[in-house]
Amino acid sequence: MKRLLVTAAAAASMFAMTAAPASAAPWQSINQRQANIEHRIDMGVRNGSLTRPEAARLRGEFRDLNRLEARYRVGGLSMRERADLDRRFDALSAQVRYERNDRQTDRRHRY
Repeated sequence: MKRLLVTAAAAASMFAMTAAPASAAPWQSINQRQANIEHRIDMGVRNGSLTRPEAARLRGEFRDLNRLEARYRVGGLSMRERADLDRRFDALSAQVRYERNDRQTDRRHRY
């Protein structure tokens, strides 16, 4: 009985250790991140949380980042280039979040 209890406890602890990473944010490919950012900008324009100038600036930065990615991909992405793209996508994502929540709204969407 004692052996069974120890085995069950060990199994439960192994399960808990493997379940923890699943609750963390899943890794997204560069293409998924691009689609996510583009969708968030579009939704911000649709619901009025982004003004037209904010959306235009964010889309311009998004295009610049896409061009940089294309240049990096010519010779294959190195770990340094991938890390640089991740950092830049994180920064752009944070900018989109900030602009959508800065309480500047497009007046056409007010009721």
